Amino acid sequence: MNPSSRILGSLYGSLIGDALGVPVEFKPRVDRIHDPVTDMRDYGTHGQPIGTWSDDGSQLLCAAESLAHKGFDTQDMGERFVRWFTHGLWTAHGTLFDIGFATRKALRLIEQGCPAEIAGGDGEHDNGNGSLMRILPVPLASLKCDLDIFCDRISRASAITHAHDRSRLACVLHGLLVRALMRGENPAVAHASAAAEFRARYSTHAEYSHFSPLLYPDLANASESTIESSGYVLHTLEASLWCLLTTRSFSECVLKAVNLGDDTDTTGCVAGGLAGIHYGLDAIPTEWLRALPRQTDLHELFTRFLTAVPKS
Repeated sequence: MNPSSRILGSLYGSLIGDALGVPVEFKPRVDRIHDPVTDMRDYGTHGQPIGTWSDDGSQLLCAAESLAHKGFDTQDMGERFVRWFTHGLWTAHGTLFDIGFATRKALRLIEQGCPAEIAGGDGEHDNGNGSLMRILPVPLASLKCDLDIFCDRISRASAITHAHDRSRLACVLHGLLVRALMRGENPAVAHASAAAEFRARYSTHAEYSHFSPLLYPDLANASESTIESSGYVLHTLEASLWCLLTTRSFSECVLKAVNLGDDTDTTGCVAGGLAGIHYGLDAIPTEWLRALPRQTDLHELFTRFLTAVPKS
């Protein structure tokens, strides 16, 4: 599979997973057991039309646009997030309908003149999944960087809204998974590769113990009852990875992620991005792709992103 198919699969896959989750966000897992999501829905939790992505997708698109036009520039990226917050940049229909507390606080600071890289909260309670959900374009645009620069870029991009080391390292681990999947490794091998690289770099870090469950080689054997799908950054990363490891197609992965319940749009978005790399653009159901709004805008942005970033 060529790298462009993997990159497009990841970008579109993120939006698809997000859009599948939007109508059932905040609903408990038991609701999904009785009424599983099997296809795109409309309205629901946020009253949005079919195919609508949330704050996850909008910020991911802002990040992709920043990287395509400016290269890696956290100030530009942060300012584009502010334009999303204040003027609806890269919203699906021109209206912002969801934003996390930590992200709102950070973007207000940037709006008031705070440098983007120091705007994010760094307290213990600032470990929601608000940076993980939109980090994907950064590792995709940094594949040719050496590992130190690769990890540093991801950490700095996280800090725009989420600066606690746990959130930063969660984004780095995600980035290592992205890099391994882009090399063509299957999910189990990519997981092992990313875990080994993460372990080698951070085993003495004060936050390392929090990541132990995500690094276990037998994560795929964990029962669903042990997989949490809240808005906590490590829950989202673990759930998304678990869905990738325990399924055999793009559709199966994103639907499994959404049907975990609770923070469905973000689990779907992160799982969709990872699955999109592994399975490629052609594996995403055409009817789901067609359900996304702003088709021409997405095509133009992703074409620009592919042209601007190294692919291997």
